[in-house]
Amino acid sequence: MKTHFSLSDFDFTLPDELIAQHPAAQRSASRLLDGRNADPADRRFQDLPELLAPGDLLVFNDTKVVKARLFGQKSSGGRLELLIERVLSPHTDSGHEVAAHMKVSKKPLPGAILQMEGGFTATLLGRWPQENGPLYRFRLSSDPYALMAQHGHVPLPPYITHSDSAEDERRYQTVFAKNPGAVAAPTAALHFDEAMLAQLELRGVERASLTLHVGAGTFQPVKTNNLTEHVMHFERFEVPLATQQAIADCKKRGGRVVAVGTTTVRALESVVKFGPDCNDTNIFITPGFEFAVVDLLLTNFHLPKSTLMMLVSAFSGYEHIMALYRHAIAQRYRFFSYGDAMLLARNDLQTTLRAAA
Repeated sequence: MKTHFSLSDFDFTLPDELIAQHPAAQRSASRLLDGRNADPADRRFQDLPELLAPGDLLVFNDTKVVKARLFGQKSSGGRLELLIERVLSPHTDSGHEVAAHMKVSKKPLPGAILQMEGGFTATLLGRWPQENGPLYRFRLSSDPYALMAQHGHVPLPPYITHSDSAEDERRYQTVFAKNPGAVAAPTAALHFDEAMLAQLELRGVERASLTLHVGAGTFQPVKTNNLTEHVMHFERFEVPLATQQAIADCKKRGGRVVAVGTTTVRALESVVKFGPDCNDTNIFITPGFEFAVVDLLLTNFHLPKSTLMMLVSAFSGYEHIMALYRHAIAQRYRFFSYGDAMLLARNDLQTTLRAAA
């Protein structure tokens, strides 16, 4: 069994036509690869309730994707694009401060006033979070959330090739999204609709929620073959006391904690690793990580050589994950944000399931 890993270990060849460019006709109409046991089983997402047991606890990320992509121009006329990663300061007379990615041919100097589409301005203040930080700090001329809602575009992932549309505004958002701040959707939760949630409730499966505002860094490529040299991006999160209590109650009654998406895993395991006061995490989960909370993971399929491939490999075993991905490609599953889902068991629990089979 492999114990030492480098970036190249998480690579695989994916045909372009398997990258889902649009969501399924209905949210719960996707396929579901059941990867809890040694042999994968091809199912429908609508089968999920029968795969869970009364007393299990589903934990969702209730973050809301904001239309964080904004377009404008420099005083010279050069086009630019901002992707707001987070709102930094409360409202003041001088406007709101935000941290953003900036895409432009030649970076303007601090103090530059950028004219944005929609008639508002963005003043460049410097880098963030420090002088050589990866993001830029801007002061907008009015409330950032209102400006994004009125003039922004849905920040679709880089592998989706079309411009955002009304379909994306509706479907690149979960049905229970309520706390604005994400620039990418918690995509495993996109499969759930009200009918599915009702079926799970009838089954006796309980629900809890947390908030992790997914950042653009989720698509940041790992640039070093030595994984220990990679620095993860920070993401804000909150795990309410009610959710922490629901997890404790679930464990006490012998139920399983089912994380819906890798963002939920990151938040839950961060509380254990960094303490209950932690609300900003850059946790990097790679094979060898000891999971303390999550028993089952519902997730979509991830990019080659991504930190999320490393996370699911840590959770369910490297060889098992690579075998599941080979199966998914052979069976023509749809990949990434608008694609199909899979259900995984934690490595030690998976061993128990295999022994009982």
